[in-house]
Amino acid sequence: MPLSFSQRRKILKKANYLDLHPLRLHGEEISDENIVTIIIPKFKNKFIVQYIVPKLKSPDIKLKLDEIGSTTWILLDGKKNVREISNLLMEKFGDKIEPVNQRLTKFLTGLYEQRLITFQEINI
Repeated sequence: MPLSFSQRRKILKKANYLDLHPLRLHGEEISDENIVTIIIPKFKNKFIVQYIVPKLKSPDIKLKLDEIGSTTWILLDGKKNVREISNLLMEKFGDKIEPVNQRLTKFLTGLYEQRLITFQEINI
């Protein structure tokens, strides 16, 4: 049974953000230039998916990420924690991504709030 909002919030408040393991919830398309486009279904309701989605031009919303966002998205596998991802981004982008921890946590928080990712620790 999935955790309630208050249970997830309690876990996240106690955790050190750098020790969390982010995990993607949606599929993606990766271009030749390693630019990621996240594929988000427009609807989840079974009735709408069965009867209305086939009539739509596109059943999905596509969210295109920039170079840094794409690299970050690819690294979200549930095995690496935020600290490891931060170090890998720093190795690849150097001063271009400073301050890496603040930028990364803000980006991941936005993805979490939009329900594009979750964290391994609350996905028990």
